[in-house]
Amino acid sequence: MKALWNNQVIAESNDTVVVENNHYFPKSSVKAEYLKDSNTHSACPWKGLASYYMLEVDGKQNPDAAWYYPEPKEAAANIKDHVAFWKGVKITE
Repeated sequence: MKALWNNQVIAESNDTVVVENNHYFPKSSVKAEYLKDSNTHSACPWKGLASYYMLEVDGKQNPDAAWYYPEPKEAAANIKDHVAFWKGVKITE
């Protein structure tokens, strides 16, 4: 699977975890140079507290377009150290 935004591959892996129709990419498969920390957080009753990244590619920014669970609840332990995308990031095979 690939995560694409602004004509760049942000992440690529054959080992994504699908949860609620979102592909969670192993953090090691995400190109860290495109991620910028965000102060945004949200809570999921069964996954826990999510943190976000802004994507920055070739001078363009996509705020909070990636999220992850630093300490997921036990029910979502399989997405620890994984990152998911939205807000115009295209997920393809």
